[in-house]
Amino acid sequence: MRRVRFHTHGGPDVLRLEEADPPTPGPGELLIRTEAIGVTLPGVRRVRDTGTPLPGTLGGDVAGRVAALGDGVTGFSVGDRVAAISFSGSYADLATAPVFTASPIPDGATAVEAVSLVRGGHVALAALATAAPSPAESLLITGAASGVGHVAVQLARVQGVRRVVAAASSPAKAAFLRGLGADEVVAYGDESWGEPVDVVLDGVGGDLLPRAVAALAPEGRLIFFNSGGGTVPAHALLSGSKTITGLTMAHFSRTRPELYARHGSELWRLFAEGRLRPAVHAEIPLEQAANAHAIIESRTSQGKVVLIP
Repeated sequence: MRRVRFHTHGGPDVLRLEEADPPTPGPGELLIRTEAIGVTLPGVRRVRDTGTPLPGTLGGDVAGRVAALGDGVTGFSVGDRVAAISFSGSYADLATAPVFTASPIPDGATAVEAVSLVRGGHVALAALATAAPSPAESLLITGAASGVGHVAVQLARVQGVRRVVAAASSPAKAAFLRGLGADEVVAYGDESWGEPVDVVLDGVGGDLLPRAVAALAPEGRLIFFNSGGGTVPAHALLSGSKTITGLTMAHFSRTRPELYARHGSELWRLFAEGRLRPAVHAEIPLEQAANAHAIIESRTSQGKVVLIP
């Protein structure tokens, strides 16, 4: 089979397509013959992270058909169409994924739609569940045009959040984000992000984190689910009684499996009802993974970037 790895840290050009033996699913895992592979910002950042062991592989969301079952797996059969989160080695013709992250792809949905919906939708729903905004509250989403962000904008609107503010890297994304249901769109470089909000879902982090905290109203809360790190002075939280809560899907899916499963059902229900539509920015052949990473790094994407094996 083919897989993509990197043997040195750096930009998209360090990604290499290789031949490799197929992986064997371990206990509680599925082996999936991939038909669509999601490209994520954490994955892109991992390639540049000098703390990543070499040779490096990338994780992410995958969709395809079950090729084999690991020991103890129930509820799935070989040949089933599934979408799942593979935490390592997802850029490949065959990838393993924990069964607790997998959900069946319903009839009428393509693999590309599934990979554009499932991980982004799960992250967005987990962040919203953690923040628990009331209909009277306002919410700001950073990285709003990303694979996760564009789904979060729609889900916040579906849940009846009073005011949804989308923050993106460029004003050029405003029409796209308003079309998804955002009430307001701000660019990272804008002098003001408007009236303070009750909740921030931060998918960017880094230098943007202090700005996101500053956008919170007193007693506001920020859900931090990105890989960008960032530092906030303690007084920035103390002065307004603000809070930051971290979120990772590996932990959420393992510790709250029933809620994770309900979220999966909710995503497909909203998709079937036409109330949630995954946007695909580009479909790129697996052997051109470097081009996919370049799109993410350019901050020009509007929706999901997908690799096609």
